[in-house]
Amino acid sequence: MGKVFGYPVFDENGEKILTTYDNEYSEMRMDIRVYRMKKGEERSFLRKGEETAILLLSGKIRFCWDGKETSVSRKDVFTQGPWCLHICTEAEAAVKAEEDSEILVQCTKNETEFAAVLYRPEDAPWKYSCVGKFGNVAQRRVNTIFDHDIAPWSNMVLGEVLNDRGNWSGYLPHRHPQPETYYFLFDRPEGFGASFVGDQVFKSTDGSFSAIPGGELHPQAVAPGFQMYTCWMIRHLEGNPWLQTDRCEDEKYTWLHDAQI
Repeated sequence: MGKVFGYPVFDENGEKILTTYDNEYSEMRMDIRVYRMKKGEERSFLRKGEETAILLLSGKIRFCWDGKETSVSRKDVFTQGPWCLHICTEAEAAVKAEEDSEILVQCTKNETEFAAVLYRPEDAPWKYSCVGKFGNVAQRRVNTIFDHDIAPWSNMVLGEVLNDRGNWSGYLPHRHPQPETYYFLFDRPEGFGASFVGDQVFKSTDGSFSAIPGGELHPQAVAPGFQMYTCWMIRHLEGNPWLQTDRCEDEKYTWLHDAQI
């Protein structure tokens, strides 16, 4: 097993590398990077043999693709929903920063050609999960930008979670055979939480990430006083895509579903 947690930093060009196909997190089978862009800066993305999802985390940018241009903005991940451009192999997209901005770029190998899709906040509404269960300390908001049901041509899943202060997510402890990457942000720079990967526990901090190998349990928690954002990214396996119905909870804890807490 490779490394399962990381604390990357932005380099002098505003790039933060999470997982690649050949770094210590290669089990994720995705190339995931975050870019900090200054007003007026432009970046282009064109990957041969790969699909690419470009997610706005904060700021104001202009997406340019297929002869189209759209200006989108997001104050932050805690108050506004996601804008995401999803393109296929050999398709080119440009991002122009109209304000200082941050974007997350998720890629994986995929030769399938498909029409580019711009997902809007109304396409991925936040929905509360686990309301009233487990003493209400696992209540969180979740959105799914795209998955196998929404984009069956894709080899990836992309979504977001907002943990209420002091609450858990990914609870009950669960596992699935597909690898998953979590990217964490907090509403205050000193915010922190706990990230479980199997029997290991890591301190999640602003800008850190968890690289969860297939089959490992992976619940999360955030400290009281802080709100935690998680961008969750799953890589489908050949012949075994991740589905919303595939959640496999640890049998030791399923009794909690019926417990009065």
